[in-house]
Amino acid sequence: MKYIENETVEFKKSTSELKEAVISLGAMLNKHNKGTVYFGISDDGSVLGQQIGKSTLKDISKAISDFIDPKVYPEIQIKKIQGKDCIVINVSGQDNVYSARGRYYLRMGEENKKLSVDELRRLVEKKNNYAYSWGSEVSEFSFSKADIPTIKKFVEKGRKAGRIEYAYDSARNVLNKLHLIKGNKLLNAGRALFCEDSGIEVQLAVFAGQDKLTFLDIQSFRVSLFSLIERCEVYVKEHINWRADLSGSTRVEIPEIPVRAIKEAIINSLCHRDFYNPKNNEIAIYRDRIEIYNPGPFPYGHEPDEFIAGKGKSYPRNPLIAEAFYLTKDIERWGSGLRRIKEECDAAGVRVVFEKVSTGFQVIFYRPASTVDEKTAKEVNQKTTQKKVPERVTEKVPERVTENQQKIIESISKNQHIIIAELAQIVGISERKIKTNILKLKGKGLLRRIGPDKGGHWEVLRGPALGKEKGA
Repeated sequence: MKYIENETVEFKKSTSELKEAVISLGAMLNKHNKGTVYFGISDDGSVLGQQIGKSTLKDISKAISDFIDPKVYPEIQIKKIQGKDCIVINVSGQDNVYSARGRYYLRMGEENKKLSVDELRRLVEKKNNYAYSWGSEVSEFSFSKADIPTIKKFVEKGRKAGRIEYAYDSARNVLNKLHLIKGNKLLNAGRALFCEDSGIEVQLAVFAGQDKLTFLDIQSFRVSLFSLIERCEVYVKEHINWRADLSGSTRVEIPEIPVRAIKEAIINSLCHRDFYNPKNNEIAIYRDRIEIYNPGPFPYGHEPDEFIAGKGKSYPRNPLIAEAFYLTKDIERWGSGLRRIKEECDAAGVRVVFEKVSTGFQVIFYRPASTVDEKTAKEVNQKTTQKKVPERVTEKVPERVTENQQKIIESISKNQHIIIAELAQIVGISERKIKTNILKLKGKGLLRRIGPDKGGHWEVLRGPALGKEKGA
């Protein structure tokens, strides 16, 4: 059997053609927002195999990272094809246009065409309409996988908001009305909104200081988007300070940062993220600030100030998801979220910053410099969340860990079955140093090994300062 190249698949005999492979990936990203390169297969589809050394995968990852701009996050695998080792690289992305080794290319059949200035301008104009296709693509999930209680709750909430006129009759009918189903399959947007196994994850952490060296708590949520909003909001409310205003006839509990602004930022981060990007949404709570990050670049050629002033045109990256949030009144008019966050914070005297970063976008809430009485804060937190603030927040700070060790902990918390070679690529140090740091973390009681050396995995522990130990 011979394999065939096309507009999204390119074959290379070996990694000696890595430079050309990077160009092909850039060209395919510009044409189809995704691309695949095989090392170990000739142009005519014959399987040759690829020699794989200790640094082969790392060299490929580095070349893609260094020479494709904006950055993409490749999935690199070793795959047996006709009994021979081959390397498969998959990339995807939704940024405006991608350069490869400083030039711009477009995939045309099996060739990579270098673009002229006029052709590049037209490509930018075409991509600038932000018509992202992820949400409308068909998933592997049957509509029967959709969570019925979540759909019923959605309809009820939309009816109360006055934006849904119909009553719930069946999951299929509701999903059809929302254009989230094709045949018996959910679209990606339907899976994200209404399946517990949404494929969407948010990482959350509380840090002891103003950096990521020492954390007090770390969590991850992977549920439907509507449930993610609720869980993330509760998590932040549990870990901020509250004060009691007793000046009136009734006790008023006031958060240090407006809850409505926090919720709006959480919804925006999920609604406007780039779902092609494997990086997770993140919420980081520091001593002086709260950062809510999403992997999705801000609309090309625009600045947050335009939207705060009400002059920015809406560019919904995920219109099907945005429409569902609109129907439940979780968002209002598209493009007005940043303005509402700013107005809420201005009214409360809280400084908020909207920051474009190289890998996405984040909202930063700066916490007031003054602190509240711990007893009062704890009492208000208990009343607000109807549950006791976790003991781990007020216990002693855990042992300090290095930045590399922190990266190891975060990576293992995301994927317990991650291998040493993958950790070395993520952290940027040798496999030997990864093993040394893992032993140090194990000695500090922050990691433990589950199962045998071969076939087992590492698990992040929650010691006395980190929270309740798993299984305890």
